[in-house]
Amino acid sequence: MKSLSIKTIVAIGIGAAVFVILAKFAAIPTPIPNTTVQTSYAFLALMALVFGPIAGALIGLIGHALNDAISYGSIWWSWVIVSMLVGFLFGLAKNKIDIESGIINAKKIVTFNIVQVIAQAIGWFVVAPTLDVWIYAEPANKVYVQGIGAGIANMVTVGIIGTILIVAYAKTRSQSGSLTKDL
Repeated sequence: MKSLSIKTIVAIGIGAAVFVILAKFAAIPTPIPNTTVQTSYAFLALMALVFGPIAGALIGLIGHALNDAISYGSIWWSWVIVSMLVGFLFGLAKNKIDIESGIINAKKIVTFNIVQVIAQAIGWFVVAPTLDVWIYAEPANKVYVQGIGAGIANMVTVGIIGTILIVAYAKTRSQSGSLTKDL
């Protein structure tokens, strides 16, 4: 296995800290109990696309676990695992979307949004509520509603804010062959 670079390790630490700050202070309550609209997943998507699936997974895992510990005094592992999974799945699109190239077009934006919707549907509609039932013996009807609510909110948030972030980030990258020599 290829070891992580110092740059990636630092990005994981900073990314997890920013995830916590966004989860704690930039979350919007919903009518569904214990469910908020999380801007942190848009940031997680950006970090996973820049640093890859391992970094995405670790940012999701560490960030969500720290937020739970700070905010609630205990960690809700089923949802933390899903944050890790979603970060990993976002990161799998790193090479396909390649925002480091500085080229972002409609095809890449559509690909990003297809990936993020599928990743979050798997995580929030299936894995989180199923783990809630298995680990915590939560009532299925309650946790599936929470998972669907959180999943839809996260899909919309990542679709809007995440797309803005990746487009803005890509514009900061130099495109290959964009530099010319003045004669």
